[in-house]
Amino acid sequence: MTASGVFVQLLAVLLSVLLAPLFSGWVMQCRAWLSNRSAPPLWQPYARIAKLLRKDAVLATDATALFRAVPYIVFGSMVAAAAIIPSLSTDLPFAQAADVIALVGLFALARVFIALAGMDIGTAFGTLGSRREMLVGFLAEPALLMVVFTSSLITGSTLLPTIAEALQSHQLALHASLAFAAVAFVMVLLAENARIPVDNPTTHLELTMIHEAMVLEYSARHLALIEWASSLKLFNYACIGFALFLPWGMANRADGLLWLLPALPPLLLKLAAAGLGIALIETLSAKLRIFRAPEFLATAFLLAVLGVLVRLMLAH
Repeated sequence: MTASGVFVQLLAVLLSVLLAPLFSGWVMQCRAWLSNRSAPPLWQPYARIAKLLRKDAVLATDATALFRAVPYIVFGSMVAAAAIIPSLSTDLPFAQAADVIALVGLFALARVFIALAGMDIGTAFGTLGSRREMLVGFLAEPALLMVVFTSSLITGSTLLPTIAEALQSHQLALHASLAFAAVAFVMVLLAENARIPVDNPTTHLELTMIHEAMVLEYSARHLALIEWASSLKLFNYACIGFALFLPWGMANRADGLLWLLPALPPLLLKLAAAGLGIALIETLSAKLRIFRAPEFLATAFLLAVLGVLVRLMLAH
């Protein structure tokens, strides 16, 4: 692990943290355009985070130290996940220290703490959202693991950088197993990031909330970190999808900044396409009732398992 490699790794993580609100703003713009509404500016998430950071935090009387610490834990977990996921380069030192199972563990860690924070105050809606969040996570994590196992069967590794680099070296071809896995991954992405049809990130109806119900009691810097972490989680999931299914355009070396600059335009183009795709799905879909969410995620798991089985059948 060289000093230049560590510097480039930290630079890539910093870029991910800074680009995440921009990606969320792009998704909001696309949703507005597709709904024939006036679109908010791209920098609106940055302005909202900056406004919240300037405010004074108001805490409930019954809030414990856990409630205050959760925003920092959740944000730190998403930053650590960004260090494992290759976005610009596949040759990053920190990314070699953990595989995709550890990555899913980081997402689970953030989910557990945000659910505990939702129940910490003792409000009805916070507890309701926490229970729903844990149900969604319980069903989404196995599907995500099966998606990655499909790619690992092709490349022989569970390290995302290794998977991306191996797929880069393959000739462009249509793999039936990856097609099943890609559909399953999109379904998991929507569920894990509180998007339609599983959840609505813009809803104000408490009885239909999942993620928003857990953070109703947060304000100021705490809410800013929660929203920033949510944007970073969506960005991380998009980069996981790029590494598994669209790895082309990433740099294979990280010896300096010049190796990363050519990889930035392809990343921005893929993010633009992904944001448009997410907005299109949300515009064409209706929110499912909460008791239909397990069926949605069970379908994702079934598709991911089909991808694994197809790969095993073709391998023999």
